[in-house]
Amino acid sequence: MSSQDGSPIRRLYRSRRDKWIAGIAGGMATYVSIDPTVVRVLWLITLLPGGVPGLALYVICWLVIPREPDGAEH
Repeated sequence: MSSQDGSPIRRLYRSRRDKWIAGIAGGMATYVSIDPTVVRVLWLITLLPGGVPGLALYVICWLVIPREPDGAEH
């Protein structure tokens, strides 16, 4: 599948290889081409003001973002 300009469409997936809990941070890091540690630190920052906003967002992402297909390359 490709976009209108012919470039392949990038999809956001939960990572199968780079994960601690559900692969959300690893998948987001791959999608934006940054180190997964940066994404994990950002998740921790969202947990600081009481935990609920960051935790709720993480659970929503876990439910909504599909798992990376078997054999998919980054």
